Amino acid sequence: MAAARFFLGVDGGATRCRARLRDQAGRELGRSVGPASNIYVDFDTGVRVVRETIDAAVAADIAKHEIAVGIGLAGLAEHEEAERIAAALPGFARVVAVNDAVAACVGANGLGDGGLIIAGTGSAGIARIAGKATIIGGRGFRLGDDGSAARLGEAGLRATLRALDDLEPMSGLSRALGRHFGSDPIRMLRWAVDAKPSDFGAFAPEILDVAKSGDARARDIVGEAAHAIAALAHALHARGAERIALVGGLAEPLRPYLPPDVEKRLLRPRRDAVDGAILLAGGHLDDAETAPWQ
Repeated sequence: MAAARFFLGVDGGATRCRARLRDQAGRELGRSVGPASNIYVDFDTGVRVVRETIDAAVAADIAKHEIAVGIGLAGLAEHEEAERIAAALPGFARVVAVNDAVAACVGANGLGDGGLIIAGTGSAGIARIAGKATIIGGRGFRLGDDGSAARLGEAGLRATLRALDDLEPMSGLSRALGRHFGSDPIRMLRWAVDAKPSDFGAFAPEILDVAKSGDARARDIVGEAAHAIAALAHALHARGAERIALVGGLAEPLRPYLPPDVEKRLLRPRRDAVDGAILLAGGHLDDAETAPWQ
């Protein structure tokens, strides 16, 4: 393993890409934020965004061969994909590529045993026991991601379309979301043809607001998302994860809808996925920093 003087972590998600550079003592030297880098949607574009985000975080006087890189990427599922990512980023001391859930789990719990539930644009659960990571759920927008913002948005839009077609009663939710499309089902269908998971997820905050106002249909849909998160928590606990953290943009909004016993079990993370990637690359963290970096 090549020697490194600097350690760079990357969290490449379906909504944004973040990078952070630390020295051997764990002191932060640079950071940057870029657009979505979801290789599950578009590998080449995802890698390009990662490169650009890394470049923006690293000062010009730091040589690439002195940097060890840890990358957590949404959609990364196989060893061959990790090797492909590393090959696309030549010149560094080393590149360690993992699923973004693995990086987030390490950030949340450290390198020891623990579990993590990500409730963001996508969703996934991960149990990391004795250094071995097991991912539960997730599986991408087409076949999984229950409890995620993308699925929440899709469910809200489905309910809206059903109401516009008189297949279910009109609700405050369907009226609110329908206004984005002039209450026109055809406009909704045309939009959906090219919509990405993040486009569906963009409706999640409005759905949560409508649910908070008391709309029964919105509360049902948000409750279904919370049920999916609770199922992930039970599955992780069954696999030996005692400490389980909940992270992501839906983490706090969904807490009031979780069963009380599950809500108490789900802790807040110690660090974020970017620092988790740094740990996986062999770096250290500054103990003086206590709050996850946002």
